[in-house]
Parts: sequence; C-alpha cells; structure tokens
Amino acid sequence: MSSTRFDNMAMLVTNDPANEAGDGSPLGLIRDASMVIDADHVAWVGHQTHAPDADVLVDLDGQTVIPGFVDSHSHLVFGGDRAEEFAARMSGTPYSAGGIATTVAETRASDSGELRANARRLVAEMAASGTTTVEIKGGYGLTTDDEVRCQSIAHELTPESTFLGAHVVPPEFRDRRDDYVALVAGDMLDACAPNARWIDVFCDRGAFDVDEARLILGAGVAKGLLPRLHAHQLSRTGAVELGVALDAASVDHCNEMNADDLDVLASSSTVATVLPGADFSTRSRYADARRMIDAGVVVAIASDCNPGTSYTTSMPFCIAVAVREMSLTPAEALWSATAGGAKALRRDDIGVLAVGKRADFAVIAAPSYVHLAYRPGVALVSATWKSGSQMMRVPRSTTPRARY
Repeated sequence: MSSTRFDNMAMLVTNDPANEAGDGSPLGLIRDASMVIDADHVAWVGHQTHAPDADVLVDLDGQTVIPGFVDSHSHLVFGGDRAEEFAARMSGTPYSAGGIATTVAETRASDSGELRANARRLVAEMAASGTTTVEIKGGYGLTTDDEVRCQSIAHELTPESTFLGAHVVPPEFRDRRDDYVALVAGDMLDACAPNARWIDVFCDRGAFDVDEARLILGAGVAKGLLPRLHAHQLSRTGAVELGVALDAASVDHCNEMNADDLDVLASSSTVATVLPGADFSTRSRYADARRMIDAGVVVAIASDCNPGTSYTTSMPFCIAVAVREMSLTPAEALWSATAGGAKALRRDDIGVLAVGKRADFAVIAAPSYVHLAYRPGVALVSATWKSGSQMMRVPRSTTPRARY
C-alpha cells in the first residue's frame, strides 16, 4: 500500500491534545499542518515543515481537516416517511411516541430490497457531509421476522448495529403488553443478537418503563450485547439512573434532566448523547448540553436520523443547532460530534487523528472548523476519507480551492 501526505492545511483538528505540534486544547489544533496516512491508519501528524516524504501528495490549498463525524444514534432502516406528521407538528400538534406506528406499518409493507436501498442512500448522504462512522438501530419492524431482516441490513452497513425491538409496543400487542416484553427479551432477541453489537430500549412515556427496560437490557447483556438507552426525552423516568447502573455506553436525548441526573452521569463512564435535529424537528425544549458539560458530563452529538422526528443526515447541521440552541461553543460541538460520538460507541480508534488511529477524516472547504456553525446549511465538506480510502469528493467546480 502507498502512503499519502496531505499538505497546505489551514487548520488540522486532531482531538489529540497531547500532540506536541498542537495548541494543547481538547481539539489539538495544528495550523500549517500536514498529515501522512499509510494504508488504513494515520502514520504522522504535525507541522508541514517537518513532514516526512510519502508516495502521494495531496495539496489541500488552505482547507481544514477534521476527524470524520461519528454519528452514534440513527434509525436508517425504515419504509415510507412521515412528512404529513411533520407538517401537522409545525401547525401545532405536539409530538408523542405514537407516530412510530406509522413507520412500523410502512416498514412491514416494504421488501428487504427497498429497505436496503433506502438505508444505503442515507449512509451515502452521511458520507457526503463528513460522517465516517454511524450507529444504526432496528426497531421499525416489531415482529421477529421483520426485526431480523432490519437488523441484518443494519449489520451490512455498520459494525455499530443496535437491536431495538423495544421501540414501542406494536398495535397487535396493545392489550398484551407483558407478552410483547417477553417476546423482545426472548425469541426476538435470540434471532437478532447475531447481527447486533448493542441493545437499546426507548424508556419513556408512551414506550417502556424502567422495569421493562431493565428486564430487556438484562436479557441482551446476557446474550453478549452492550446496553444503551433512549432516556428522558419526554419525561423523567429514571432511565438515566438505570443506564448508569448497567454501565450503558450512552443515554440519548436527555431533554428532561435535573441536577441528580447530571451528578449520576458525571460520576460514570456513560455519555449523554444529545440530538439537536430531533429537538429542532419536534419543537421540543432543547437538551441543556451547556449545563451537562459544565457539570462534568461527557456529551456526544448525533443526528437521530429517522423519518418521524429528525429526518436529517447532516452532522454539520446538528453542530450548528447545538451551537445556536444548546449554547455549546463551536469547539465543544465539533468535539462532541467526533470524539464524543466515539466515546458513546466505546471506540478509541476513531474520532481522533493521531498516529495509529484509523484514517477517517473530512476535508472542509473553509479556513477553520468554526465555519461548520458559522455557515449553517452550506455544504462545506469537499472530501471524506474512511480507513484511508476516499469515500466522496465534491467536483472541483464547486470547491475551487481544493487541488487533488
């Protein structure tokens, strides 16, 4: 394999404060930087004047390089959309978990080829906006057969696939709730576990309570799956405390939080994942990520891409919303969307550009990462690289500063 050197960066975000060439901040910023990759990993990072030779030279002509976005919460395997629900919500109808049933019906009616093609389209959109790692949940089939095919598709697209049979109780089990919980924790879990790394439960009003979540997550852990939770989006249920007790990698949404929740999280290894796109789309009170960080909680930002409450694949959009509405600085938001997402997936090989780490990164057609929030809605990502291979490059006509 040949080595490649990237020169003439205006700025390189490494997320490695220990790099001697960096500024010592959590972002590990290096100006006038170069980076060398070899095969699928980073081989050298530092100032351009000290860069070693490589087989291939890429001149970035004053652009910015950041670690690839790590989107640690998405629901990409589904049929149909819920545009009418969105329009109704914008007219004043409040959000409730009940809308998931619409997507369940559409997903069950879609063949696997349709589901796969739609999920692949969304993953390609993510790559175009700089995402190199994505977690994908099931949860829109809610029968054993449908969850198996959805889980299989998720597993094809990412190693970070999540079993979410406990999304909501489907209509046919409305009067047999205990039977559905037993199915999820039994036969459905057994069938889906081979294609999953994680297990998740929507533990909130209108979905599952803490006791049900504890039972289902415990069954998943016994099968070798790692726990994560939808927690405190609509109400305080005790899901945050449960997640910490189970050493969940993350608790996600976190809109309804009090000081006790923050104290519990701050003293744990569980990440609080906020989902700006969902709060934007549902007109909910934004998760108070500023308060979380100030309390010592590790925060991740993810897209929550799904057809009902956050139909966006753009992590730059989520960063812009987090800066504007959640009071994060541009630096905090970028870290949360990269290194924070990696922590939410318990990964140390991504979300950072350091020697030996995976060569996953995005090139931004701007002199600083701040432009991700400063220029919301603008397609600034000119190239995305994953494991040392280029996934996407915008044609030169739209990014005249880039010279490959």
